[in-house]
Amino acid sequence: MTEDQAIKHFQELVSSDLTIVDPTSIQIRANTLVARLKALNRNANAATRACKQATTEARHDMDQTHLGLQNLLYEKRHLEREIDKCRQFASIYQDVPLYPLPEFKTLAPPEARSDDVLQNVHQLMLNRLSFELVERQRLDQKRKELTVQKEELLKHSKLKLATVESVKTQIESLMKAAADIQKKVDELVPALPPSTATTPAPT
Repeated sequence: MTEDQAIKHFQELVSSDLTIVDPTSIQIRANTLVARLKALNRNANAATRACKQATTEARHDMDQTHLGLQNLLYEKRHLEREIDKCRQFASIYQDVPLYPLPEFKTLAPPEARSDDVLQNVHQLMLNRLSFELVERQRLDQKRKELTVQKEELLKHSKLKLATVESVKTQIESLMKAAADIQKKVDELVPALPPSTATTPAPT
């Protein structure tokens, strides 16, 4: 018998006509139902405790698994950083694009490309790197100077453009004023009729 069934029997027992039912049998049935409800309650409490215990154990296992996962992720990130460091490690001459050796021999100062230097691979590489640095600094300085010149030219260009626009506006104003004046002059001086037009005297 389930809990719902026991409660239903209780309701039937309470709603029955007590005048036609033996009180002893009612009490026996009621005691039986109470005992059944207590048993169901004990079973429910035991099931609840078992469920809580299982939940606690599952949560503990999940926490342990999560902790292990976090440790693995931390170790993974650490290893990835170490791998990146190893991949990024390189000698400077492997990353810097240098002037080709023929151009270096042509452009570099004489002391940087002497016969002794050309025969010493290590010193030659150092001189090429130094020359590359000097050249890049020179080109960067040139770029900055050209940038300043460009900004100055743009500034002058904007000023000239503003002047042209101003002159254009003034010319348009003058043309409009001249048109207005011409219109007023035409209104003040009536046109001569064709019959009264003067003809040049014969020679």
